[in-house]
Amino acid sequence: MTSIDTWSPWIAITVAGGPILVGVVNIAYCFYLSRRHLDAMMEALKNSRHILIWGPVWRRQGWFGGYALVSTIAGMVVWPNAYIRYGQVASEDIENFPPHLKRLLVIYAVGVTVTLTGMAITYVLLELR
Repeated sequence: MTSIDTWSPWIAITVAGGPILVGVVNIAYCFYLSRRHLDAMMEALKNSRHILIWGPVWRRQGWFGGYALVSTIAGMVVWPNAYIRYGQVASEDIENFPPHLKRLLVIYAVGVTVTLTGMAITYVLLELR
């Protein structure tokens, strides 16, 4: 394996900066979701304990609260088993969640996964040089 120091500068910038760029795009996308679709998401999860308790609290916290709510709702909708098991979300809310909103949340979850995976790969490459 060759060291990252011997790579072309553009390839090194792409490998190191790509996850950062995807992360910035993902933050902007989350901001869009919180401003445009958060009310519909919260309405679709109206029987869920977590949204009933924490939704109004995070809603008053400005952009960061919106970001936290979208991230939590994305976790609930994309990976619902643990949330259902612990009673944080109602299974009928997950079954009746609007498909277009679920698709938007899956896109967000994939963006987060790609960002974290890219950052881990970059870290490993920089540690092995």
